[in-house]
Amino acid sequence: MTRVKVCGITRVEDGLAAAQAGVDAIGLVFHAASPRNVGIAQAADIVHVLPPFVSTVALFVNPEPERVHAVLTGVRPDLLQFHGEEAPAFCRAFGAPYIKAVRVRAGVDLLQSATSYADARGLLLDAWSEAAHGGTGERFDWSLIPVALPRPVILAGGLSPANVASAVRQVRPWAVDVSSGVEVTKGIKDAARIAAFMKEVRNADV
Repeated sequence: MTRVKVCGITRVEDGLAAAQAGVDAIGLVFHAASPRNVGIAQAADIVHVLPPFVSTVALFVNPEPERVHAVLTGVRPDLLQFHGEEAPAFCRAFGAPYIKAVRVRAGVDLLQSATSYADARGLLLDAWSEAAHGGTGERFDWSLIPVALPRPVILAGGLSPANVASAVRQVRPWAVDVSSGVEVTKGIKDAARIAAFMKEVRNADV
């Protein structure tokens, strides 16, 4: 069964809508340049209302260590996600499980990334963009993913209800990650689109 994360949650009602649709995890963005950035108090309010067994993921882009520690203390996420150029030693320095995002384009060595971040719980593969580190709504060439990548793959980048079934069938990732593909505007999710996304993932799993 393909796991699902909805990233860029900024409102309590969107977190609840994701949980009610059956997602496995929500993502909270702690990156000031992102339109989906949340503060610690805002994130804590979202986490507080989630039902059991919905994981929370805190996303950072080249953060200061103090920022990560503050989020760990104030929000208590289940998992850290590093979406910048963070070195392996930095990612593992917080004593918390983490996933590492890799922006994919021709020439990026994903096997080397899997080796470098061997203690990551998984690699999140996103589209390369000069404009931003993620959440662009752009997809990448899924054929660039090695078949025998030795870390669980979380597929991101331009996924939506219209294409996620094809993505799951072609890549067979451990999980898929969606943000802009279920939004009405940046940072504001649409419950119907989340439900449609989940339906397509489950259809592809059959």
